Amino acid sequence: MIDLHPQGARHAVIWLHGLGDSGAGLAPLVDALDLPAELPVRHLLPDAPERPITINMGYKMRGWYDIKSFEDPAERAVESHVRDSADQIAALLDQLVADGFAPERIVLAGFSQGGVIASFTALRYQATLAGLLCMSTYLAAPDKLLGEMSEAARTLPICYMHGIYDDVVSLSLGWDAKNRLESAGLAPEWHEYPMRHEICRPQLGDIRSWLLARLGA
Repeated sequence: MIDLHPQGARHAVIWLHGLGDSGAGLAPLVDALDLPAELPVRHLLPDAPERPITINMGYKMRGWYDIKSFEDPAERAVESHVRDSADQIAALLDQLVADGFAPERIVLAGFSQGGVIASFTALRYQATLAGLLCMSTYLAAPDKLLGEMSEAARTLPICYMHGIYDDVVSLSLGWDAKNRLESAGLAPEWHEYPMRHEICRPQLGDIRSWLLARLGA
């Protein structure tokens, strides 16, 4: 795990990478945001475990969970793996709190698979975080959200971002997540970009502004 911990940091962001990537692969995003030096933020970029990925012919790579099929929503994210990874990230949140970072000063962010784990974790965490940022992603076990969502999540600031030409995680899956969150009484902020399964330059400005609004207080 990469842990960028500037002196005096009182805020933290956990960044969760996508399938086949790593914390190091997502680190350039942190640099590109160019957050102000007067707002020191601790950035943690953990690595998913290596596991065989069914849709990639069982090839072993870093993944927060196995994907058995793109066709069946229940097989797009193996739930037992999702829950194990969410427990891992919840433990990381607990450690940050133990280190003196208040939950309301911690943002959980993720891209693609990382966004699935970020949302699954934040929506069930027992303390309200500073925010949940989900990029090019979807919900795992969506039908269980209402029964499992924590009371703390009801005031959680949420931002979803998606590419309209995404050919890996379709825009419809992002919209489905947005609609389900709204049905649960939440109010996710929504951004669309003319891009595929990636992070584009205009999006970086929106991420920066959203983070500063969550952490700058």
